[in-house]
Amino acid sequence: MAVTATVAMSSGVGIVKASPGSSFRVGVSVGGCAVRKVVRFGVVASVGKGEEVGDAVVVSRRVAILGGLVAGGVVVSGGGEVRAAVPTYRKYVDRLDGYAFSYPAGWIQVRGAGADVFFRDPVNLDENLLVEMSSPSSSKFQGVEDLGTPEQAAKKVLQQQLTEFMSTRIGVRREANVTATRSRVGDDGRLYYEVEVTASSFANNNQLAVMPGDRVAKLEWSRRYLSVLGVENNRLYQLRLQVPENVADLEQQDLRQIMESFKVLKLEA
Repeated sequence: MAVTATVAMSSGVGIVKASPGSSFRVGVSVGGCAVRKVVRFGVVASVGKGEEVGDAVVVSRRVAILGGLVAGGVVVSGGGEVRAAVPTYRKYVDRLDGYAFSYPAGWIQVRGAGADVFFRDPVNLDENLLVEMSSPSSSKFQGVEDLGTPEQAAKKVLQQQLTEFMSTRIGVRREANVTATRSRVGDDGRLYYEVEVTASSFANNNQLAVMPGDRVAKLEWSRRYLSVLGVENNRLYQLRLQVPENVADLEQQDLRQIMESFKVLKLEA
């Protein structure tokens, strides 16, 4: 079943029809700055070894106005919220390995990426998430506190990511810094650590130049990585989100929703 949305743009009003599971991009100019918002439509489906359950979503009035979106079939409540009639998040549950999380309905699963599960935005490949876990035979974690404080855990996460970011290309420099750490107790009663890392890659425009002045480093990319760490079944679990740094603050509400949806599950004996 196709969904029809009315999109209010600075140049007028247009009608967009999208099928469940598809996505389209809305771009507007706010205060002279270009702003993009992807509106996604999703359906309940099964992916791999996980089960997916469609979730209702509440889009804040601020996001709706900022994205220049007035959607057909959307109700504005008295509390100033815009409620979508179709889900924009899916819930992925892995009962075999013991974890669950929600992700944007328009994202697709990519197999063979090296992680236990990997999803990404098919439009912007720099937006993705993965879940990794320690081996049950080589780790005996009792709680996330085994990593130390959130700040100590962040150093381990940073070192892991610096190793992943290493490049053998001549003239390439990678930098990464921890920008935030926190701990929280989830609604399942378990303690989780959260770590935010900002990473950038710089490359010389003339790597083989003899004179240092002829080698000018330019920014290739800058990304934010948001990790959630939890322990269950004597294993350390990590959900990691990746987004471009220039949209991370704009998408903060969506990123928080995904991070706080991550749960580790007790496996049945």
